[in-house]
Amino acid sequence: TGTASATTFLRGDQAWAEAGGGKVLQVVTATDSANYSVTSTSFVNSSNGLTVDITPSSATSKIFVQVSIANIFGQGGQNLFMTIYRDSTNLGGSNGMGINGGFDESVPCSMSILDSPSTTSATTYQVYSKVTGGTSDYGNGNAVSTITAFEIGA
Repeated sequence: TGTASATTFLRGDQAWAEAGGGKVLQVVTATDSANYSVTSTSFVNSSNGLTVDITPSSATSKIFVQVSIANIFGQGGQNLFMTIYRDSTNLGGSNGMGINGGFDESVPCSMSILDSPSTTSATTYQVYSKVTGGTSDYGNGNAVSTITAFEIGA
């Protein structure tokens, strides 16, 4: 049933229908090529460059946030934790999103989260970091780190 066209798909029940929900409504991205040192043992925004502002068009929209960091360096014997904040809310929990250092080596990393901010007000997503001790670094003056927010329609 239905009509095949460029805007319809064939459902499992063999009916042609328009796609509903899940559409990308807007994309906002920011880049940063700076290097940042982290010494705080509680989460802080140590990089102003890895910040995006997005204003959802609907309170039912979801926001998918993807972060790619050129390099992280964890001082030997210490851990570097990173997370994504929505305004003042830590979306990754008390130890962030599973990026542990302590390896005396620089490696690229990425993290992402699907958020439901339930608002149509401007919303800020930022990268925060902390260490268990010493000094760790992230970013790279010769490479670009990015943060991208996608608004996904319900």
